[in-house]
Amino acid sequence: MVARAAREIAPGMVVNLGIGLPTKVVNHLPADFPVCLHTENGMTGIGPALTPERADRNLIDAGGAYVTPVPGSAFFDSATSFAVVRSGRLDLTMLGAFEVSQTGDLANWKIPGKFSPGAGGGIELAQKARRVAVLTTHTDRAGNPKLKQTCTLPLSASACVARIFTDLAVIDVTPTGFALVEHAAGTSIEDVTKATDAPLTIPDAPIPTF
Repeated sequence: MVARAAREIAPGMVVNLGIGLPTKVVNHLPADFPVCLHTENGMTGIGPALTPERADRNLIDAGGAYVTPVPGSAFFDSATSFAVVRSGRLDLTMLGAFEVSQTGDLANWKIPGKFSPGAGGGIELAQKARRVAVLTTHTDRAGNPKLKQTCTLPLSASACVARIFTDLAVIDVTPTGFALVEHAAGTSIEDVTKATDAPLTIPDAPIPTF
């Protein structure tokens, strides 16, 4: 799933990788890939993550992972970082999710009754990036679908998600709802359909696997 999502990044893009699964995308990009990765705690130009034993403890992404600089890396305060976000300079943001609705609504910051550190930057990333992709497991730990007709959790942003990468499939959010783009090798279309709590458009043409 993460390796497939990394292929969504085109040369020259400015990309934010959100907390959780998206932060792992950097490890699936070639070392010389021409992309500017942004983290909202104040850095552009991010290389692969390192183990604590090898890391510079001063360099972390928004999720707390130890990251490496690349030629051209820049460091700045949170005000500058969010000026980048709010001014629409991000070509793409990849975010985690608790739920995504068939209209592209995103819920990814709070489950009522459980501890949450706050909304954080995810709300503004979802609203301001030119394109929003989600990386998430297709179901939660109890086996409940995360791709739903309507979100039941507090929204981060409405009608913002364009594409979803899960462990079962790649799914686009279209004007008519979810549309299957690819499915994981070893996973059937029926598996994807059963795990999705909303209608899923299946194209007539053969569907690629990843």
